[in-house]
Amino acid sequence: MVPAVNPPTTSCHVAVIGAGAAGLVAARELRRSGHSVVVFERGNQIGGVWAYTPNVEPDPLSIDPTRPVIHSSLYSSLRTIIPRECMGFTDFPFSTRLENGSRDPRRHPGHSEVLAYLKDFAREFKIEEMIRFDTEVVRAEPAAKNPKKWRVESRNSGDVSDEIYDAVVVCNGHYTEPRHALIPGIDSWPGKQIHSHNYRVPDQFRDQVVVVIGSSVSGVDISRDIANVTKEVHISSRSTTPETYEKLPGYDNLWFHSTIETVREDGSVVFRNGKTVYADTIMHCTGYKYYFPFLDTKGEVTPFPMFELQSKWVAAVLAGRVKLPSQEEMMEDTEMFYAKLEASSIPKRYTHLMAELDSQFVYDNWLADQLDYPRIEKWREQMFYNVFKRIQAQSSTYKDDWDDDHLIAEANEDFAKFTSNYPSSLIES
Repeated sequence: MVPAVNPPTTSCHVAVIGAGAAGLVAARELRRSGHSVVVFERGNQIGGVWAYTPNVEPDPLSIDPTRPVIHSSLYSSLRTIIPRECMGFTDFPFSTRLENGSRDPRRHPGHSEVLAYLKDFAREFKIEEMIRFDTEVVRAEPAAKNPKKWRVESRNSGDVSDEIYDAVVVCNGHYTEPRHALIPGIDSWPGKQIHSHNYRVPDQFRDQVVVVIGSSVSGVDISRDIANVTKEVHISSRSTTPETYEKLPGYDNLWFHSTIETVREDGSVVFRNGKTVYADTIMHCTGYKYYFPFLDTKGEVTPFPMFELQSKWVAAVLAGRVKLPSQEEMMEDTEMFYAKLEASSIPKRYTHLMAELDSQFVYDNWLADQLDYPRIEKWREQMFYNVFKRIQAQSSTYKDDWDDDHLIAEANEDFAKFTSNYPSSLIES
């Protein structure tokens, strides 16, 4: 059974921007708290970043501001980094589904399985009835006549709508405006460049020498993906010592380097470790900027993606059941946080990398306590950290080889509390 709607102290009319994972759960939690909700989705389906398309942008670096923007950054072979047990919403487990027999039962499934899970979630909680598809928000700003409300301007097939809302929840993600590495000499380097945002399949790199900038999990995954067709792949990482030069286990054509010192007109790429390679392509696996072109907050708000506990908290704040800390308390907490980063010699660019800062579950549990909601399960927390240990120890096999079956058993015991509430056609027999 779906939980009953909580009677609100205050009922608000709320705009949610984006129908990916964050937008879907935000819409559910807002409606559960008695708010009226409209979800704006510029695409024709739910899923956000998990809605794969083979299409890429005509500008391979995604720099041209006039380019047609593709909002998916998925590549064809992508599988989840986190085990499915950790990924699901707390009351709707990401279990293996039966459906028509074509679903992906792996513990680290491909992207299509995640999209199918989100569609199951949206169907179960009747979220699509709140969504306006093919509708882009072009501007959101405080209303002129009442700055406590929000004016939302949207566009659908050329038709423009102008509406007033009590609140706006921004859930459109930040995977469309790529960051790029600054490379000395790049203006005269003759090779090709691409950002991973526009990577889908490896065939375009066949028999090439490719330099990949960035050693995040996705950067290394893409490097392995293209290593099957390339002549050589060289990963450049700023997280290593200058002298770093090593071959990745299991590959004869995949090397790990320190950062790039310079590139030259003859096509060479010189690393800080002294090694030089002649490369055909440089791929930037360098992440994304936070980018909200529609949002005009007069400098008062810097939003970021929200998930389930954040959505519950936002819904409770708007309903008047949870009060915001004072501005002084928020500023004091922010200053303490950055002082801690500085004392640990951690750059500010890692502010939102909670897993690396060991603050993910501290933050999640703070939200849960505010809501009088159960804290994150210990098995989920341990499983989350275990996967990153496996990545470091067995980076080429961690998605198919693990030693925490006891945690899976604990997860399944918890899942049994919820799966009985949903149709049997959605649950593994």
